[in-house]
Amino acid sequence: MKAAQVYNDKIVVNTLKDIQLEGRKGAIVKVLGCGLCGSDIVKFKHKIVHNGAVLGHEIVAEILEINSDSGFKIGDKIVSSHHIPCGKCKFCKHGNVSMCEHFKQTNIFPGGFCEKVYLSDEHLKNVAYLIPKDITEEEISFYEPLGCCIRAIKRCNLSKGDSVLVVGLGSIGLLMAEGLKAYGYNVFGCDLIPERIELAKNMSIEAFNSRNLEDFEPLIKSKTEGLGVDAVFMTSGADKAIDVALKTVRQGGKILVFSSTPLNNGYPNNEIYYKELTVLGSYSPSPADLKNSYELLVSRKVNVKNLTTVYPLDKIQQAFDDTISNKIFKAYIKISQK
Repeated sequence: MKAAQVYNDKIVVNTLKDIQLEGRKGAIVKVLGCGLCGSDIVKFKHKIVHNGAVLGHEIVAEILEINSDSGFKIGDKIVSSHHIPCGKCKFCKHGNVSMCEHFKQTNIFPGGFCEKVYLSDEHLKNVAYLIPKDITEEEISFYEPLGCCIRAIKRCNLSKGDSVLVVGLGSIGLLMAEGLKAYGYNVFGCDLIPERIELAKNMSIEAFNSRNLEDFEPLIKSKTEGLGVDAVFMTSGADKAIDVALKTVRQGGKILVFSSTPLNNGYPNNEIYYKELTVLGSYSPSPADLKNSYELLVSRKVNVKNLTTVYPLDKIQQAFDDTISNKIFKAYIKISQK
């Protein structure tokens, strides 16, 4: 089977030994395609993974072989996430499922950028869903990333009708804005790239260029009764985005951190103290968040059309390069034909 592997700062397509179920519980699936996640880019750029690693986890697949009482059968087309929490540890009981050790240890094998993948019985029973016939592969591939956004939205615990600013309008920022709209919040967005701002506007997101903060701050406040937004969602990986958040959030508001930054700068202690700000992070979704994501995508309450550029497996290096250089919003790697 073909797989895209990391080798010496490149993504190389190689032939690996075919995988079989061999009596295990679970399923062998043919990967139809896999979304390219920002975390794949981070692992590749910062050399976090070893040579030979197969990245990718946003899979759309067809079941080839199965040993499970999950209800799935051979030929079913499914979408699945890659981690499952235990539901019993201290982290799970406190709602911090992505800190669960079992969550971290469970994964698809060998990785999504591969013609075949093994899914455990846990995956099938907890984080896998049938794909309806009226939704495209590219649309349903947003299942896991939208689940991440849903988790962030829930953790922020806002009131319906609250105002929210999404800082950074890449694919995750646009997805976050769509999720926030679906939950009934008043959403603004900002970025520095005109094409992103224009696409956001086409998706009915009120979006602005935030390059000149002296102009942007009063603009946001003029739209929020002079107070600032109730919450800022940080989907930008730029250190300067922290200044945007602090200037536009209202006193007593919330800042939801949904990205890492190169310099790893923090939020000023005195700003948090005197303004009674809440700064919180959000990482990966629970099965319940993924269920909500699936429902929002299938019902078309979240719009993900025109966000994806499709690449064949043998052009995966170009997909990485184009994503890193901001030439595209989101890459979907087409791996197997239906």
